[in-house]
Amino acid sequence: MRIGVIDHMIRKAQRYLYNLRGMQRIQFALSRGAAASSSRKLDITGPSTWEFSGFSQNGEDGIIDVLVQKLGRANRYFVEIGASDGLENNTAWLSIARRYSGLWIDGDPVASQRCRDLFASLNYGVSIACEFVNQESAAALQSRVLHTNPDVLSVDIDGNDFYVVRAILLSGMRPAICVVEYNSALGPDQAITIPYREDFCVVNRHGESLYYGCSLTGWRTLFEEFGYRYVTVEANGVNAFFVDPEAFPSDFLDRVKHVSFNENFSHAREYGGSWQNQFEHLSSRSFCTIDRKLCRPSIS
Repeated sequence: MRIGVIDHMIRKAQRYLYNLRGMQRIQFALSRGAAASSSRKLDITGPSTWEFSGFSQNGEDGIIDVLVQKLGRANRYFVEIGASDGLENNTAWLSIARRYSGLWIDGDPVASQRCRDLFASLNYGVSIACEFVNQESAAALQSRVLHTNPDVLSVDIDGNDFYVVRAILLSGMRPAICVVEYNSALGPDQAITIPYREDFCVVNRHGESLYYGCSLTGWRTLFEEFGYRYVTVEANGVNAFFVDPEAFPSDFLDRVKHVSFNENFSHAREYGGSWQNQFEHLSSRSFCTIDRKLCRPSIS
């Protein structure tokens, strides 16, 4: 038997085993999400009670699920940048449990192909693209999406997140709900982000893996400049949620008691101590202050 045929058979077997394992994980995520959702003591004014995790790493599934149900207008469409293989992200619950359509983008070709193999037959309304998104390509995203005002935009790329989201908003896209990862090691007060570098990739080694992304106050500065309202952060201190107030009943948003800041639980586990201790690891690194000028530059 020729080597090429053997290699093809091996790849086919690997794909079958991955898809089998993926379907098991999907079943687990759906069961976990259903159990966690039904056991909540939901207080519509308290975002900490909204949380549950099916596919999401933290409580994002629950917060998003509550917010999409409160939308005054909905197109049942999402965009997620940093979607990985689809098995652990912020919009898989919408795709599988809620049957939303959308666009998943990830820069890892292996993860993107696995996502395509597994999810293409589960929801034909979800497109999957493999690319490394920077602010230039993000500015052109509106020409590729089905809706320029998707119900949900989620961005988690551990790097140029601020610049990518800024470019999306400057392009004229107007998501109803924006979910962004913030870096709690940068603290609750400073409005800062890393300097833009087109090919930035976080370095996953001790002392370096904290250097990425944007502070929570930085995100609040950006979104408020574009007329968004801050809703909350989830309990594990990873993601922040912002909404277009025009897309929601005002009496709902006015009653929400947002959580002002949470520290990232994984940072605490790896580095110990509070965000102040973690920020010491970054004392020699450069940051950009986020103000109105940085929020609204021209994109070349």
